[in-house]
Amino acid sequence: MTVRNPDAHLLAYVRTPRGKASARGGLAAVPPLDLVRGLLDALVARTGLDPAHVDDVILGCAGQVRDQGANLARTAVLVAGWPHAIPGQTVNRFCASGIDAVAAAAALVRSGQADLVVAGGVESSSRVPMFADEGPLWTDPAVVRGVGSVHMGIAADVVATEDGRERPELDEYGVRTQQRAAAAWEQGRFTPAVVPVAAADGTVLLAHDEHVRPGTTYDQLAALEPAFTELGADGQDALALHHLPHLKEIRHLHTRGTSPSVADAACLMLIGTADAAERLGLAPRARIAATASAGADPVRMLVAGQTALVRALERAGQQPGDLDVIEYAEAFAALCLKIQDELGFGDDRFNVNGGTIAMGHAFGATGAILIGACADELARSGGRFGAAAVSGAAGLGSAVILEAAS
Repeated sequence: MTVRNPDAHLLAYVRTPRGKASARGGLAAVPPLDLVRGLLDALVARTGLDPAHVDDVILGCAGQVRDQGANLARTAVLVAGWPHAIPGQTVNRFCASGIDAVAAAAALVRSGQADLVVAGGVESSSRVPMFADEGPLWTDPAVVRGVGSVHMGIAADVVATEDGRERPELDEYGVRTQQRAAAAWEQGRFTPAVVPVAAADGTVLLAHDEHVRPGTTYDQLAALEPAFTELGADGQDALALHHLPHLKEIRHLHTRGTSPSVADAACLMLIGTADAAERLGLAPRARIAATASAGADPVRMLVAGQTALVRALERAGQQPGDLDVIEYAEAFAALCLKIQDELGFGDDRFNVNGGTIAMGHAFGATGAILIGACADELARSGGRFGAAAVSGAAGLGSAVILEAAS
């Protein structure tokens, strides 16, 4: 008996623009369910997909309460009018949720349990703010102290302190990502994947990533005050230092300009076999060569994405130097500089079109957006191998390795 182990391929990719996560943001009036439903419609329109051929829908989402509760993936299938036979599941690995959704879809395809899976993520932080689920990791004092559940900004300043970073290099990174994001938008690099979001009357609410600030200068960022000094003084520094007794102090270096901007967005992609692509008349965009997840010390939580990337490279039988494109979630500038230094990623292949500091971080959607952006950049640049990786709360991280279609 022949064992079927097909490759999993990225066949199509769509996303919304990223809106500012505030009451005045471009997507604040749009429920996350509507963001996902719009992308389901766009996938059908752009690929000619018959939804009846989809085996599952998997969504990443970090804040699964209120507008994002009750298994949003299954709800989206139903409200989009797709066949009732299509199941749906919503997964949560915090900021790495979107990558995990795609990894789960790839695993189903590789194992022969599915031919076509829609996977991605969604987050509307303007409607469901960070920590809205009020879980014990955020609210139970014994849990918070026991595991060292510090704020992400404190964790970033911990890494910056341990690595001996200085404020100017963080600000230089913040300027660079803004400049790259603005240039990428100006050159139309994101346009093919982005589905503008419109109101019921057809009025376009948002068609671009709202956080991008063209013209950002080093002097502007250098003038910003550290963002997490007050939070540190309010007990967060003491909590971190309790778990890291080798540190005498935490130097607060990150500002609004070197921290990820919180955003609203959704992203979906079609993952399937080569045979399924042929039936649909689609050319595979990239092969999902390897996936990995990892854990890390919760106080240094944001290093987990780097650990996951190294693990994924090992599974793919590759070295960091084999990657032509790296899309790494900009969970604060110090973490980007760390992975660049330690894995040897030069500016010529690392976040070449900007990142989440400039364009926004929509927790559950970011990982999937990065995977799609990686595939797009591989196609544009002619590269062969690329990676997407994200770090998340509590020391979680996930990564994917792509091989461009030949």
